[in-house]
Amino acid sequence: MARVSQEHLDARRRQILNGAARCFARNGFHATSMQDVLREADLSAGAVYRYFRGKEQLIEAIVTEVLDAIRDTFESAAAQTPPPPPDVLVGRVMTEVLTERSGLPYEGEESLPRLMIQVWTETLRNDRLSATMRQGYSRVHEAWVGVVEAYQASGLMRDDVPAEHVARTLIAAAQGFAAQQALFGAAPVSVLQDGLRGLMSMGRQKAG
Repeated sequence: MARVSQEHLDARRRQILNGAARCFARNGFHATSMQDVLREADLSAGAVYRYFRGKEQLIEAIVTEVLDAIRDTFESAAAQTPPPPPDVLVGRVMTEVLTERSGLPYEGEESLPRLMIQVWTETLRNDRLSATMRQGYSRVHEAWVGVVEAYQASGLMRDDVPAEHVARTLIAAAQGFAAQQALFGAAPVSVLQDGLRGLMSMGRQKAG
């Protein structure tokens, strides 16, 4: 029997996550059955259960993947001297996640925000998923703190405010924008960038 390549295994896993993410975003976590996922992914039960034992493992895998991708983007930015300003950096991350997606299993600009709302709701009752979210958030927060500390070290941001507090606020801005996308309809990432630029301009004298 021919040995299955890692590339084939990775592609099959992606196919399953694609189908699950679409189902969760469209119908919600509890209204989605594993049969729905099988139909959406166009795979047999045996093919899917080889990778995931149930919906809980699917949603955990999706959450971990998204948060890791966001963290990697911020860590790369923190390595730059100085990092891109907040409006540019947050805009880059939101554009990558919402539209370009860098291989993430989501289709359509509204899909990921809707999925995020479903995940946040599920964490209130699912301790295992809540732990996964806390771990992922901690990694993202740590990466953002690194970015803020780089801003402060380069003189781009005042250093008398704890970097942890700034990081948490910037994460909240991105999360809030995603929630608005899900609840009130898609808006271009430039809206968020313009808002951040406006806040960043407070205290500056208007030219002329």
